[in-house]
Amino acid sequence: MNASTANLYTLSCRESRSYLFAALFIIGNILLPQLCHLVPQGGLTLLPIYFFTLVGAYKYGWQVGLMTAILSPLANSVLFGMPAAAVLPGIMVKSVLLALSAAFIARRYQSISIPLMVAVVLSYQVVGSLIESAMLGSLALGFQDFRIGIPGMLLQVVGGYLVLKGMSWKRSAK
Repeated sequence: MNASTANLYTLSCRESRSYLFAALFIIGNILLPQLCHLVPQGGLTLLPIYFFTLVGAYKYGWQVGLMTAILSPLANSVLFGMPAAAVLPGIMVKSVLLALSAAFIARRYQSISIPLMVAVVLSYQVVGSLIESAMLGSLALGFQDFRIGIPGMLLQVVGGYLVLKGMSWKRSAK
């Protein structure tokens, strides 16, 4: 899976499209966790609340990414009680870091590839886990995604790649 150029955008908060796309990604980040929670420990292992934040920030830039990153966990917590209020700060930190790293890497490389997706996921997870460890006072709790969330990280890498490639696909003119 080689890197391929992609139609990536940096939408600003001045554009109504930014709010439309952010709303769609927020809805995705509400529906996907509900689906994953049908599987025992699905939320903890599949990390679904981050998926559309990655896609939105990578495709449409940091402003759409931040709206999605902040509003998705808050909406899920208010509507469904998940994530629980006690873990919400750590999830918010990782979500914001994900939006910023995805937007930065997309803008820097202007392409989509598995190695770039790995870079995005590892960057937000490592930095976020360090911050979460400091917040919780426990390295083990801060890095729990690396113990039980590997399937979710793989889903973000492979699924994010496939969704972004699908969004960038264009029909060839006949």
